[in-house]
Amino acid sequence: MGIMLTEAAAAGAGNGMTMVGIVYIVVIFAFFYFFMIRPQKKEQKKMTAMLSTLEIGDCILTSSGFYGVIIDITEDTVIVEFGNNKNCRIPMRKTAITEVEKPGESA
Repeated sequence: MGIMLTEAAAAGAGNGMTMVGIVYIVVIFAFFYFFMIRPQKKEQKKMTAMLSTLEIGDCILTSSGFYGVIIDITEDTVIVEFGNNKNCRIPMRKTAITEVEKPGESA
């Protein structure tokens, strides 16, 4: 009879350890979601909103650090004019744009 009680207690303890393991996994997943996945999704949503509001004449900053003015926009590329030289026009992907400043706004 005593052996059966200890087996039942051991089975109950094993069940409790399983529950603790599940709680740890849920806590770790919640940590990753709130501190890694969620902020990245917010940043990505902000970037797509910024790129969808691009207009001709907007001043931009590229990922390589160049400032320019948008001359033409197509589906996934833009033509940007750099500096005072009107002959320096370069096509680039929209994803290379990191900041946009509208002509009426001041920094």
